[in-house]
Amino acid sequence: MVNIAFTGGGTGGHIYPGLAVAEGLKTRLAGKDYRLFWIGSKAGMDRSIVEGAGLEFFGIPAGKLRRYFTLKTIPDIFRVIAGFCAARRILKKQKVDILFSKGGFVSVPPCAAAASLGIPVFTHESDFSPGLATRLNLRFVRHTGGRVFVSYADTIGFIPADLQDRVTTSGNPVRPVFRAADPAKGRAFLGLGTQERILLVLGGSQGAQEVNALIRASLGDLRRHYTVVHQFGPEQQWDLPKAEGYIPIPYIKDEMPHVLAAAELVVGRSGAGTVWESAAVGKPMILIPLCGSGTRGDQVENADFFEREGAALVLPGQSGPDALSRMVSALADDPHKREAMALAARQIGSLDGAAIIGDFLCAFTGV
Repeated sequence: MVNIAFTGGGTGGHIYPGLAVAEGLKTRLAGKDYRLFWIGSKAGMDRSIVEGAGLEFFGIPAGKLRRYFTLKTIPDIFRVIAGFCAARRILKKQKVDILFSKGGFVSVPPCAAAASLGIPVFTHESDFSPGLATRLNLRFVRHTGGRVFVSYADTIGFIPADLQDRVTTSGNPVRPVFRAADPAKGRAFLGLGTQERILLVLGGSQGAQEVNALIRASLGDLRRHYTVVHQFGPEQQWDLPKAEGYIPIPYIKDEMPHVLAAAELVVGRSGAGTVWESAAVGKPMILIPLCGSGTRGDQVENADFFEREGAALVLPGQSGPDALSRMVSALADDPHKREAMALAARQIGSLDGAAIIGDFLCAFTGV
């Protein structure tokens, strides 16, 4: 039996791409003797998302990795150590053959534990430049003879020179359901007919106050062109406007691929999940990257890449609702521009990360 463990978490952006790889592996390993399971944080959203996708889950303590010192740093260090010990017991008991990491702070202890046991470590970086967890995990890849997968070819330049021959550009893994999404199902879910033009607003799985405020302030202008479907975030305190042509939804789960396929234009943050899922469905985007002191700038880098490739327009930080209204209006009135952006998005999204990584892992394990 081949035992493949997955790790990563903290946000959906560190979980859903890993689940896409797992789903692809299930198809490739059909009829073979194998087992897939996930090691993630025993607190937070990790367990519910992974088990909801039908994958076995083992929870471990998880401490956040910080670039600065706070009063939480010391207890987090002990959680990281506890996470390492727990992950090592799991990996050893479950006789794991390889570990695939999707990043996030919870992934570092399992990767370190795998390296201590001589288990090959494979890791994927979703963003344009590697985050702290990936940079730490690279040493475990080096030690175990594993491999690094990156979403963007330019990311290879951030990888240490002695590892660059073990890097594969895969794109960001996207669940197969996005590539087979049905716009008619999306419209049925929203209760819309075939003639309504849909602007889909995404603030990330938790929502975004800045995006919500922009939409609220520009809603009158946006509704002149579109029915606005707004995922505003289940944890956001949101005084919902009531307006014809406005459909606010806290969180779109299973129906998201189909709603995305039905949209003419997407407005949202530029986290890896949003941009790569939109690209897989071939949607033009207006991106509002999270920036400032609370972020390392990964969303800005992602947004800049998609803008350079012609798949998106970027709304700069501190832009007001008038700027968003003008940008949406210009695209609404320019079908040729929208189609060119959609084509560019489809070209980026044609890089099937789940398939590329799945094929490599199967070849490595010999199944």
